[in-house]
Amino acid sequence: MTKRPSGSLPSLPPAVKSPFVESAKSQPRTQWIGPAGSASASYLARAGRKVLLIGHAGHPEVIGTLGQLPDGAMTLIETVEDVARLNPPDPDTLTFLTQTTLSVEDTAAVVDALRARFPAIEGPKGEDICYATSNRQAAVKAIAPRVQLMLVIGAPNSSNSLRLAEVAERLGTRAHLIQRAAEIDLGWLDGVTTLGLTAGASAPESLVREVTDLLSAHFTLHVEEEVTAEENMVFKLPRGLDVARA
Repeated sequence: MTKRPSGSLPSLPPAVKSPFVESAKSQPRTQWIGPAGSASASYLARAGRKVLLIGHAGHPEVIGTLGQLPDGAMTLIETVEDVARLNPPDPDTLTFLTQTTLSVEDTAAVVDALRARFPAIEGPKGEDICYATSNRQAAVKAIAPRVQLMLVIGAPNSSNSLRLAEVAERLGTRAHLIQRAAEIDLGWLDGVTTLGLTAGASAPESLVREVTDLLSAHFTLHVEEEVTAEENMVFKLPRGLDVARA
C-alpha cells in the first residue's frame, strides 16, 4: 500500500494495480434489534426449563438476555468452577445457552463440564452456537493468507475480537487490535499493499467506516468484501424497551 502524497495520487509499482483492503465479515440481512438468546431464553423458561447462560457478567448481550426473565429464572455461568457450584433442584430440566460473541472454543470447557455433571442437559444445535463469532473467524481464515496485515476493530477486553487477531496470527499474518481509527499507526502499513480489515461481533459498522475513511485519506483504496455467511436472526428487545422501538 503506497501513501498518497498531499494533493496527488500515489505512484504505484507496475506489478501493483491498486492497493486494496479486504473486509472480512459475515453479511447481515436482518437488522439486529436486541440481545442474542433472549427470545430462546423466554421460550425455554415458559416451557419449564431451567436456563443456564454461558457468558461474561457485564457484557451487554448478557445483561439484555438476563433482563428478559424474572430474577432467578436464569443462571449465569462464566467458569468451570461455576458449574461445580450448581445445585439445581431438578437437573433434568436444565438447558444452556451461550453468549453469541464467544466462539465454540471459548465455551468448550464449560459446556464439557456441564455435560459431564448433568448428562441430561440440553443445548442449542451446533449451527446455532456462537454463530456471530464463528462466522467472523471463518472470514478471517479465508482472507488472512491473502493479506500482509490484519486490522481487527474491537475492545481489548473483547474475547471474540482478541480471537480474531489470534486466528490471523496463527496463519502467519501480522494483526493489530484497535478500538478506533485514531489508534492506527500508519507505520504499520509501510510496504503493505493488501490489508485485511475485520471487526468483533459487537463493533458497530460506523467504526469500520471510520477506519476506511482514515485509510482513504492516506491511500488509494480498492475495497473487496469477503462474505462467508449470512446472518438473519432477529431477537426481542429486553423488557421495558419495546415501547421505545419505532
